[in-house]
Formats: sequence, structure tokens, C-alpha cells
Amino acid sequence: MTTVKLSNRLKQAVEFIPKGAVIADIGSDHAYLPCYAYEMGYIKGAVAGEITDGPFQSALNQVKNLELNEKISVRKGNGLEVISKGEVDCVVIAGMGGALITNILEEGKHKLEGVTRLVLQPNIGARNVRKWLINNDWELKGEHILEEDGHIYEVLMAERGNPMAPYGDALEKGLLLGPFLREEKNETFVKKWIHEESHLERIIKQLEKSTLTQENLKRKGEMEQDLKSIREVL
Repeated sequence: MTTVKLSNRLKQAVEFIPKGAVIADIGSDHAYLPCYAYEMGYIKGAVAGEITDGPFQSALNQVKNLELNEKISVRKGNGLEVISKGEVDCVVIAGMGGALITNILEEGKHKLEGVTRLVLQPNIGARNVRKWLINNDWELKGEHILEEDGHIYEVLMAERGNPMAPYGDALEKGLLLGPFLREEKNETFVKKWIHEESHLERIIKQLEKSTLTQENLKRKGEMEQDLKSIREVL
């Protein structure tokens, strides 16, 4: 049993970690995820990375209080600079926007040598993450969508492989909605995209009332394409 309480979204991230892995948890906050994963027997070690003083100190205290200093190394630094090449098997980045997650992965690409799995939980902008995975030869292997405290979260898991494999001939739909999530189409998925559908409809109406500059026309076209994808899947 673990003494660490973990949110459901982070528990789902842990479920995607390969058993016996050494992980890097980037943006680890209080180091709850690696402490929980170790105590539950998922991992044999971890690096908990934090860039800001407060969360870094909280992570240090958490690891010390649980007497896990031998197993979890808390380090201060930006993104993947806290790890060395070949030090970890799996990188977890949870609780950030998709754009920030892709920046961290892009800037630290050289540190991913030897990493066999990525577990990524973007709060928004999952499409950005899926695009980065495709562009860097990572194959999406699993996805989960869940609602917690009034927010809907997507958790993605990828390994090196054929990045186009999950998408078939529906790349744009897959990037937006998630190739596995749109196939499963569970209650949370439907709830999210019904909300997004009405949100897009409102913005398109507002754009139609505004001066249609080239930029606005482009944005309107992209949103109409997204709306079409959502309606086809729902």
C-alpha cells in the first residue's frame, strides 16, 4: 500500500508506465507521481525534475519524508536537462499545456536516447503533442480520457515505431480527437466534443460578424474543418 494520494489523471499516467522502469517525471511538483509509482511497485527508480524553487523543495521534502532518497533523485532544472542520456527508460510529462510539452520534448530530444516510452498528459492542446510524436517517429500506442474535478484530461502513451500506424486514412481526425479515443468514443469523450462543438460554433459566428482579414478567414476555415471532423465522429 502507498501513503501517497494521487489524482485519477496521474494514476492513469502511472498505469501507462512499463513495469520495472526507471522514469523521469518532468514538472514533478511534489514528486507525488514517482513516490506513488515506486510504492505501488511500478518502477525501480526515478528522477523528479522541477524548474521552480517551491515545487522543487516540496519534492525534496516528500521524497525525504518517505525515505525514498535512494530510489528517487530530485533535481532542479529545465525540462529534460535534469537527466543524462540512457539514464531512464520512460519519460512522464503531465499537467501542462500541449505546446509546453512539445517544447520540452523538442529541446531535450538528444536526451531521449535509450528512452522506450513517453507518457504525456496535456491539459490542453493534445493535437500538438500527437503532431510532435508523428514528426519524431514515436508511435501512439494508447490513450485514455477521463473527467476529474470538472476538467477533462487526455493521457497519451507512445513508443518508438511507425508513427502513422494508429491513424489509417483519417490523420486530421486522429490528430484532433485521438485515434484510439475516437474509436472507443466513451461517455467522457462525447461530453468533451459536444462542448467543443458548441464552442467552435460560437467562435465561427463571431468571426463571421468581424472583419474577415486573411488571418480570420484562415482561422475560420480551420475551425470549420475541425467542426466537420467532430460532427462526423459524434
